[in-house]
Amino acid sequence: MMAASVVWIVGGVILGIAEIFTSGYILLGFAAGAILTGVLVAVGALPDYGGMTFLVFALLSLAAWLVVRRFWGPRSGDNTFWINRDINDQK
Repeated sequence: MMAASVVWIVGGVILGIAEIFTSGYILLGFAAGAILTGVLVAVGALPDYGGMTFLVFALLSLAAWLVVRRFWGPRSGDNTFWINRDINDQK
């Protein structure tokens, strides 16, 4: 059904826009997963609703997140600060 695919695609676009306001590419994988799920529902490869649709969404989101993490993840030259003491520790 076309309405279900539109909901998936619009949801993916909203998550993609929300990614602008976050850091760390957290929502980008979910956005790609939702858009791809919407396309699969639109072409009839997935049912409009149900467990299989959500399972495919979860797997596509995980795969997209791993790809995003691989290509746009932390760089080797990024600074990382590790603090080995608590603010309540006494000197």
